[in-house]
Amino acid sequence: MPNGSMPADPVLTPGALLLGDAFNMRHPLTGGGMTVAMSDIVVLRDLLRPIRNLNDKEALSKYLEAFYTLRKPVASTINTLADVLYKVFLASSDEAKAEMREACFDYLSLGGVWSSGAIALLSGLNPSPLSLFLHFVSVAIYAVGRLMLPFPSIKSFLLGARIISRASGNIFPIIKAEGVRQMFFPRTVAAIYRAPPAQ
Repeated sequence: MPNGSMPADPVLTPGALLLGDAFNMRHPLTGGGMTVAMSDIVVLRDLLRPIRNLNDKEALSKYLEAFYTLRKPVASTINTLADVLYKVFLASSDEAKAEMREACFDYLSLGGVWSSGAIALLSGLNPSPLSLFLHFVSVAIYAVGRLMLPFPSIKSFLLGARIISRASGNIFPIIKAEGVRQMFFPRTVAAIYRAPPAQ
């Protein structure tokens, strides 16, 4: 099912706030829209708890600026995962994509930290963009490793290079659209409160 992609760009409109899929959307493959919406609500609840007067738009705006940074780990992890999985599982006659699909299924079949880590990302229990990136790289390496066994050949090397190229072409543009600093280094984003300002 085709779907648009809409990375989260802050919309600082006094008196208004968008949450979940209204603010940005991801492919429905993972069902992550509701997870992100619920996470947004929890972030917002905790952020607004100290406010005594919600009619003070100026004070409220300062709190809401923090929302865009605080929501980023969960939202960007789930957005990236959904969009990457869609690209991997999209029907294609490309042999590299077919190998990547098979490697994804086999990777999850390994059990242990491989499947539990991927499921924790998918469910939003582990909103770590770094963990997502490491699992994605692990799947790509696993896919290439499968091709090299029992004996590597020129064809397997070429196919492995195409898998790495396709995998990079899938994840890096999505990470760039979500914002590398916002995803991996949210504390380096200037001019955004990480906690509510002092009253």
